[in-house]
Amino acid sequence: MTEKILYTLHETQALLDEGSVLLVDIRDQDTFAEGHIPGAVNLPEIFSFLSESSPEGLAALQNTFAASFSRVGVSHDRKVVFYEDSFDTRYGASCRGYWLACYLGHRDCGILDGGFWAWQQYGLPEETGDTSPSPSRFFPQPNHALMATREDVLQAMGDPKTILLDNRDANEWLGQTSSPYGFDFAPRRGRIPGAKWIEWYSFLSREAIPAFRPAHEIRALCASQQIYPDSDIIIFCFKGSRAANTYVALKLAGFTRLRVYFASWNEWARDPSLPIESGEPQAANV
Repeated sequence: MTEKILYTLHETQALLDEGSVLLVDIRDQDTFAEGHIPGAVNLPEIFSFLSESSPEGLAALQNTFAASFSRVGVSHDRKVVFYEDSFDTRYGASCRGYWLACYLGHRDCGILDGGFWAWQQYGLPEETGDTSPSPSRFFPQPNHALMATREDVLQAMGDPKTILLDNRDANEWLGQTSSPYGFDFAPRRGRIPGAKWIEWYSFLSREAIPAFRPAHEIRALCASQQIYPDSDIIIFCFKGSRAANTYVALKLAGFTRLRVYFASWNEWARDPSLPIESGEPQAANV
């Protein structure tokens, strides 16, 4: 799999001129129609889909995005680059698209660095209205090494060699709300016992055009929580978007043993047999 993840505006425009890339816009349909990069296709379910990590749930995830990718023309033999407005909008869903494509076996995918906001700031061309994609036949080839399941998380809770990294917003970590979508969107509030916490925003430089912080800063931030480039890490959030955002940040910073618990808190909170804790965390986890 290619190690290149971020594509600059110049690189992306050159790929478009060559006709060698498919741009996938993950924003909602109305926002897409108001303005998007010429030739891009719209795939908003990348942002909205909620998954489960049971065998049936993973099969549903694979089948759903096999159909979605095929509908908009994603194929294994053509580069695909995902974008949203910026890295801190829609909870990092362009990274969710990238991670999903990697998980489903696409070997040449990436993310537009700076997103559509950067594209507009530099006055690059855009178009309005809907598009008519050329369908493809996308067959998933799952890379199971990228995916963590509920069982993997349970096993990690008893394994000091595996780090559970919660990157949700502070009010979710503290159990003040169950999700970004409402106080009781999920039936339980709190966190997975023993997980470390670094809020996903911390990996970003939130200027006019948000960007990932330099690699040395990301490594230092993680080291403050005893997380290192060779650590075995399972990242989770509420539904996998912010976790995918942090996955990209860590991968860019040289971390090599990364999995995403894609079903995340949305699945964990709905199973009353799974342990949680809430309230003020111990000082070691802050």
